[in-house]
Amino acid sequence: MLAALLWLPLAFFFWFWFAGPFVWPVIHMAKFVLLKAWPSLFTAVTQGADLLDAYGRVLGHPGYLMQISSGVLVNAAPPGQPAKFGFIEPVVNPMIYGYALPLFAGLVLATPLTRWQRARQIVFGCAVIWAAQAFGVVAESLKAVGLDAGQPGLEALRRAGIPPDAVALAYQFGYLILPVLVPAVMWIVCNRPFIEELIRPTGAEPAPAAGVELPPSGES
Repeated sequence: MLAALLWLPLAFFFWFWFAGPFVWPVIHMAKFVLLKAWPSLFTAVTQGADLLDAYGRVLGHPGYLMQISSGVLVNAAPPGQPAKFGFIEPVVNPMIYGYALPLFAGLVLATPLTRWQRARQIVFGCAVIWAAQAFGVVAESLKAVGLDAGQPGLEALRRAGIPPDAVALAYQFGYLILPVLVPAVMWIVCNRPFIEELIRPTGAEPAPAAGVELPPSGES
């Protein structure tokens, strides 16, 4: 427990410091799915987006954000003013789906393993977590151009054959369930012998190997 508490802050620090490279595979996986599966909804996906304040001034251009260009036409004019149509271009933050990565890395680093075992588990964990993270990014992208765009977005979803309820369910699953569930399940699966050692009652002998018969109690 102490080792995990010490490793987790360091893992989160490196994850955020190198946010751009860590989201690169996620954005490219999401880009492939969005442009290939729904070309009528999404026209371009790029890494990096302008960060704006409440007055529309540019505060920066973080490389961990994802900019989407869509084919959904909406009226951007305030109520009561002449219509001003434009294509919706939402920004998605993949980082909110990726905190499972430093969480899993911190748990693995705190587990008594060899260097090769740690490296193998972290590489495997990155692949699985990036896939789960891309699922959340794709779901939020559909939500941004479909549900958040109002009636034009809902009509665009229906034309693409996507049920709006399925988009809402996928978004909730990718946002609330996967980032918490995936690292815990992977750590348990990868380190089952260590966990069994922790929960074994004090004084209990390890289970005999297959094909080995132990003598009765009291005999040597």
